[in-house]
Amino acid sequence: MLALKNLIPAAVAALSLCVLPGCSEKGPSGAPVAKVNGTTITKPELDRAVKTLLAQNRVNQTLPPEQLKKATDAALEQLTSAELLYQEGKKLEIKNLDQLVDQQYQKNRAAFPTKEEYEKALKAAGMTEAEVRESMRKEIVVNHFVDKQFSAKATCSDAEARKFYDDNKAKLFQKGERIKASHILVSVDQKGSAEEKKKAREKAEALLKRVRGGEDFAAVAKAESTCPSRTKGGELGIFGKGQMTPPFEKAAFALKNGEISKVVETEFGYHIIKLQERIAPSTDSFEDVKFQIVQYLKMEQTRKAVAAFLTELRHKAKIEKV
Repeated sequence: MLALKNLIPAAVAALSLCVLPGCSEKGPSGAPVAKVNGTTITKPELDRAVKTLLAQNRVNQTLPPEQLKKATDAALEQLTSAELLYQEGKKLEIKNLDQLVDQQYQKNRAAFPTKEEYEKALKAAGMTEAEVRESMRKEIVVNHFVDKQFSAKATCSDAEARKFYDDNKAKLFQKGERIKASHILVSVDQKGSAEEKKKAREKAEALLKRVRGGEDFAAVAKAESTCPSRTKGGELGIFGKGQMTPPFEKAAFALKNGEISKVVETEFGYHIIKLQERIAPSTDSFEDVKFQIVQYLKMEQTRKAVAAFLTELRHKAKIEKV
């Protein structure tokens, strides 16, 4: 199935400041790093943008200095683009802007069970409530501007969609054999001691004995698994080859319908896998994916238009690194 790209990932990602535990930043609070037409971009804003960029690219380890510099430069480019679009976006009136900001804020706030947890998250992020609201305001303004000035003007004919389908049929729309499976995970730190790994494996073996003995797999997963999938009884959904870590994939694809694997070790810990269903290879028809293709091509058209517009803005703008 076609995976659709974000509309303007650079600009909007830069504005989507993370308000989650762990999103803290170091450095002088409010220290300027750049100015865009007189508007200051601060060190905390840049640090958050770097964190967002690394998270988007699934980088969770410490980067070497030269790679961190590249990431920081890329994040500053994103923030600059976001600020340029925001400055243009403010020229378009949004009558219910305050209401939209409040709705988005309440939605964000509702993701935290208690006021204390939310305040703890704000502190960890190094942000105030006012800063969170301001970041939301900017994101809404930028999205509104892009929607009105670019997205609304994007077009895609049936012929263009069909050509994209034909050109990319083998790469995007043909699916190999897939499976639907569930698992129970007993996680263990790979840097842990031999004793810790031994205990984790023994627990996994005990859980295997229980499910093979007739206990409901989903119930055991909900009670014992350390994977977030436990909330769904261990269900991982449908996946094909190349989507899971190799030891897990090899064991899962070797199972028969309804069969439960032995304990499988991966870098995440010890797994017990249950195969629910095998799905034969297939090809999506054009009609099945036409809507997605049209949306994707319109998004790409919009993305290119925004990129060209930003190039023009940069030529006119006064951008200073502090």
